[in-house]
Formats: sequence, structure tokens, C-alpha cells
Amino acid sequence: MLRPPAPDPLPSPVTDTHCHMDIARSPGQSGAEPEAALAAAAAVNVTRVVQIGCDLRGASWAVGAAQRFSSVVAGVALHPNEAPRLAARGDLDDALTEVDRLAGTTDRVRAVGETGLDHYRTAEDGHSVQEESFRAHIEMARRHGKALVIHDRDAHSDVLRVLDDVPVPDRVIFHCFSGDADMARHCSSRGWFVSFAGSVTFSNAGSLRQALAVTPLDRVLVETDAPFLTPHPHRGKPNASYLVPVTVRTIADVLGHDLETTCIALQRNTDGAFGPW
Repeated sequence: MLRPPAPDPLPSPVTDTHCHMDIARSPGQSGAEPEAALAAAAAVNVTRVVQIGCDLRGASWAVGAAQRFSSVVAGVALHPNEAPRLAARGDLDDALTEVDRLAGTTDRVRAVGETGLDHYRTAEDGHSVQEESFRAHIEMARRHGKALVIHDRDAHSDVLRVLDDVPVPDRVIFHCFSGDADMARHCSSRGWFVSFAGSVTFSNAGSLRQALAVTPLDRVLVETDAPFLTPHPHRGKPNASYLVPVTVRTIADVLGHDLETTCIALQRNTDGAFGPW
């Protein structure tokens, strides 16, 4: 499938705070290799990437990428939908132990996540295992001094319940935020970061733009979740970090700030969430 054309470069550098370059790789897709993906992003002033691992193989790949590329840092975790599968095989405890080890291997690992709850793809009988895994990841992030990156799909109230029930790290990021304006206000009031992906550009995402509109600029992050959630007007085509400027322009429009002010704020927020690199 042809990749979308590159957008106009941004006036100031920003970071793709959540992507999956390992998933995007495909022998038949030109430009999907990490070297090419990072170069294409840098050409439009997306100068850094947070590479997220969602299973043990992906977490290990993320750590390796962060050590190989100066523009990349890593997040390591078991995706919520991975937890029930591992538990069914009796492997969840060992997998959590390995994520814990990876989280402490290098300062290039800046986050534990994406972790959380997903009530869309996992049936009710798997919810308790997801929550067990979520709580274990929260404790890891706090102990290692890492940011906590949260996956929340159709589970808003339960995610907030868990976060209210345990000590949480100083830095919490709601990846690919999908809540409403009230939830965005709640997250902002707790000092958490709210990260918006290409979904905020979709024509049917009015409620998501309302959530963005009530989020203070100093709590906003931008991401791709590549290769997923390609922004409008390229929805359905492969996503990559070089398309971040499309989403940044929507963020600037919704918040009523000029593009350069928005970029500078997003980069400052990224340093606050993940630390500078």
C-alpha cells in the first residue's frame, strides 16, 4: 500500500511520543525500516520518537532501538490484551519479571507501558488478569522512576479506579486518549499528560476534539500509535512518525494557538513526561 505524502515541515521540533516501528516493518513496504522512518520524520521536524514495546519481543526490540538510535527512547510492557493470553499459559509472572528487568537495563528506557485495561478486545473473564498486570506495571514504573504509559479502551472508570487505589508514578501519560471532556479535565487536574493521536483528526471525533479543547496546553502530547490511526485525510493508509505534523496542526487549531507555540509546548511537555534526550 502506498504511503501518504509527507506534510509540510513543522516550524519547531516535536516528538512522536508513541509508535511501534517494529510492527510497521515489512519487507514489502519501502520506508518502513527504522532508519528510513526516522529520517522521514526528521525531514518534517519530528526529531524524536518514543518506541513502545507491547510484548516481550517488542519490549526487547524497543530497548535495542533506543540504544541504537540517539533520537529514540523506549517504553516496555505487556499490552493489556497480552496478559490473559500469558496467564492462560501460566507465563504471566515470568513475563512480568522480564519486563521489570528490561525497565531497569538502561536510562534509554524512559517508560513502563503501554499498560492498562482493554475491555474492547478482552472479554469479561479476562478483566481481572488485566488488572493484575496493570497494577504490577504501575508498581514497576514507580519503583524504577519511569513514566507510566496507559492504554485505556472502553475501560475509563476502571482505569481511574485503579489509579486512585494505588500509589502512582510522578509522570502518567494517557496514550491515544479516548475519553470525554470530563475525563480530560480529571486527568489534567491530577497533573497527568493527555496524548492525542491521529484519531483526533477524524470527522466523527467531535467529542475527542471537545476533550482536547478543555485540556491545558501544558498537559498535551502528540503521537502516532503508528502504524495505526493514520490521520485524516490519509485514514486507512500506513501511519508513521512523519505524519505527526498533520495531527499537530489539528491540535493547534482546536486549542487556538499558532503552530510554533503549539510545537514548542508539545516538545516541552515531552521533556516533562519522558525526560530530555
